[in-house]
Amino acid sequence: MSEAAARSIVERLRTKGFEALYAGGCVRDRLLGLEPHDYDVATSARPEEVEALFPRTVPVGAQFGVILVLEGGAEIQVATFRGDGAYHDGRHPESVHYTDAEGDARRRDFTINGLFFDPTEDNVLDYVGGRDDLQKHLIRAIGNPSERFAEDKLRLLRAIRFATTLGFSIDPGTWSALLEWAPEIHAVSAERIRDEFCKILLSPNRLHGFDLLDRSGLLRMILPEMETLKGCDQPPEFHPEGDVFVHTRLMLSLLPTKVSLPLVLSVLFHDLGKPPTRLVDETGRIRFNGHEGVSAEMSLKIMQRLRFPNEVIDAVIPSVRLHMSFKDVPNMRVATLKRMMARPTFDDELELHRVDCLGSHGMLDNHALLIAKREEFSHLPLIPPPLINGDDLITLGWKPGKRFSQVLQAVQTRQLEGTLSSREEALSWIASEYSE
Repeated sequence: MSEAAARSIVERLRTKGFEALYAGGCVRDRLLGLEPHDYDVATSARPEEVEALFPRTVPVGAQFGVILVLEGGAEIQVATFRGDGAYHDGRHPESVHYTDAEGDARRRDFTINGLFFDPTEDNVLDYVGGRDDLQKHLIRAIGNPSERFAEDKLRLLRAIRFATTLGFSIDPGTWSALLEWAPEIHAVSAERIRDEFCKILLSPNRLHGFDLLDRSGLLRMILPEMETLKGCDQPPEFHPEGDVFVHTRLMLSLLPTKVSLPLVLSVLFHDLGKPPTRLVDETGRIRFNGHEGVSAEMSLKIMQRLRFPNEVIDAVIPSVRLHMSFKDVPNMRVATLKRMMARPTFDDELELHRVDCLGSHGMLDNHALLIAKREEFSHLPLIPPPLINGDDLITLGWKPGKRFSQVLQAVQTRQLEGTLSSREEALSWIASEYSE
């Protein structure tokens, strides 16, 4: 749908005498044999000329020559060929001037994003060496890399994101400039940092991206809390792999190709509380008492700082706070186990537990037990409808208060364990248990 709409827009612009081409990422992806996520069009037409040609438009960035054209059920960004003026905020040019296709290509970030494609002539226009870099699997800044990063600090993260998602290496000159400008990443808004960071973590090639973030210094700029994991040693009998940073990195490598964002964040954050809680007891053993609670508090502050939406925060915090509860699974009452497995975050918690074990002592006994229990409990709801409610207690003569929830919880526990199975049994049990 997007390509058909983009082609239609190109053809319409051309019939009116304007130059029009596919631009940027969609050209890159087509040359790599990937399905483009969307299509952008670059043109010699001015914004007001684009608006006059198409009935449904939105001026999303008219000051930068960008008009959103609604065509054939798709939304296509149509941008006038432009050059940029000076950048003073580290993100946006103060002014733009209109130019030709070559001038437009030379103001872009990386060579692989500076390509154009003429769909009518089936021809790639390459003014910056992007095709050659695609063949070399190389991320290279257009022109002077230090100037490109100085203009827009978001490009620091974009370089690593493209290297991660495409499995490319970064050109030495571009890498050197990236190291130079990494401390300036906070010129970028927290939301934009978060979005690029998440794309890196959600990539199947996330470990490559994580290592690039670490080696570049961007990781300690974005998540200084991660730096304290380095050198934080652990009991070798449980963690033969090494310190907490090594453990966390190993867990990232053990995740499946496709993961949810809460899961990968839980892996990253689950042991943040170990450095501040580390102690050596009288026997000489290293302990991290209560580290899971501290990790959850630290995770919350990080995600608020990076402006994560509440639904992501609400999914990550329980996984981090409760990850140590999995060691108690063999001794849990059936009711406790069922409540645990009924948590909305349980699938991610279980995967977190799996890679936590594989990234340390390697014992998966509790994981296997939970898989078996999930099969055992699969024939009925983990949490069935309650046998009684507060109205039943009032009918028995109880006055509403704190004990209501305690009694209802006690009834549910016995229901989950199979010792109470009907309303009548529940009321009879209450009458005998709470005769006073």
